[in-house]
Amino acid sequence: MFDVIVIGAGPVGENVADRARAAGLTVALIESELVGGECSYWACMPSKALLRPVAALAEARAVAGSREAVTGKLDAAAVFARRDEFTSHWKDDGQVGWVDSIGAVLVRGHGRLAGPRRVEVDTPDGGVRRLAARHAVAVCTGSDALIPDLPGVAQAKPWTSRQATSGRDVERLVIVGGGVVGVEMATAWRALGSEVTLLIREAAPLPRMEPFVGEMIASSLSEAGVKVRTGVTVTGLDRPTPGGPVSVLLQDGQKIEGDEVLLAVGRTPRTNYLGLETVGLEPGSWLKVDDSCRVQGVDGDWLFAVGDVNHRALLTHQGKYQARIAGAVIGALARNESLDMQRWSPHVATADIDAVPQVVFTEPEVGSVGKTADEARRAGLNVRVVDYDLGQVAGASLFADGYRGRARMVVDLDRNVLLGVTFIGPGVAELVHSATVAVAGEVPIDRLWHAVPSYPTISEVWLRLLETFRG
Repeated sequence: MFDVIVIGAGPVGENVADRARAAGLTVALIESELVGGECSYWACMPSKALLRPVAALAEARAVAGSREAVTGKLDAAAVFARRDEFTSHWKDDGQVGWVDSIGAVLVRGHGRLAGPRRVEVDTPDGGVRRLAARHAVAVCTGSDALIPDLPGVAQAKPWTSRQATSGRDVERLVIVGGGVVGVEMATAWRALGSEVTLLIREAAPLPRMEPFVGEMIASSLSEAGVKVRTGVTVTGLDRPTPGGPVSVLLQDGQKIEGDEVLLAVGRTPRTNYLGLETVGLEPGSWLKVDDSCRVQGVDGDWLFAVGDVNHRALLTHQGKYQARIAGAVIGALARNESLDMQRWSPHVATADIDAVPQVVFTEPEVGSVGKTADEARRAGLNVRVVDYDLGQVAGASLFADGYRGRARMVVDLDRNVLLGVTFIGPGVAELVHSATVAVAGEVPIDRLWHAVPSYPTISEVWLRLLETFRG
């Protein structure tokens, strides 16, 4: 018997456990793979470890004086070795030690619901361990890469994001999908020396972001030597010999051959074997939750779904944010306290709706938060869009010779606050949090005028955007 049972010990589950322990509750944390989850071993950490050398080299080559010192290409072996260090060589000893340090109980095995407030764990030794929760069960199982039902896909054994971030050598890589995984892995593997073809169904990569982002990323990938093809539909895969080349079949009858193919076409919830049917929910479905991450369609305030599995915002940092909200809610309910369900309260994940930040670590980088101009207009809001050429900012021109970039802010004219901000250009990742503070804080434009950016930094784009807005 525990106060709280958390299924899934990735960063989201770890944060739920941490917040529940901080509230004085006993916690069991269940994990079937590695403690630390997808982000630590197959997603955020290894992918950024592969991408950081690409950006560092590009930055050195972009400045007169340092570019002359760059005499070679990336050392792939050194890049992979550094990546392996950041994944702790796919061992979770350090994260297990952290679980112990907060006083949570780690249970190894596959956890599944077995009725209200009940969980069964299939343990590695073949046994079954039965747990009960006094207050809450939190499902933090995340998501898997979506493998579309294409002819030949089973025999082709395509890469998913896991193989793309943990692999070591591929001469020819075909990537299907122009989302974040597709463009980041195209950036990394091309820089590591692979011949990369990127196949995109839409007219440009990153279609959910501002249109100029996709245009600039497609151009930069092409300049790097990636073969970018847009408006194409994949109809099947063909790998006649196991371990041999794979062909990607297109709707127009063409074939693109590679040594590996990476399918980066979306995510699917990890809920197929979770026992959802025991509490009246559909196995394999995304778990619909309210703004405090309580699962809808289940009686009582005991079942929570946090992170990717609820489909609100499939980003590690948003899942950790939800975990902090859910932990506060679980603690309050355990103390029989009333919840504050107002926007931006400690019990409501408002940022999932109004202020989701994201960075895409391509070359150049992309950073955004909040609504795009199109999203704001479709929501019926009265907006004004303000654009500025980042290359015209003094700090940007110092950062890189011939700096190319762009900034956009979307202003709610009725409330005089920012709804969204997007940056693209070298080094913009560190601009995103200032934009997030402005959007989440609903800082009035007139007050932002008094937030003076340091000179000469790229952050001076804030002043230029506000000057353009004022006219």
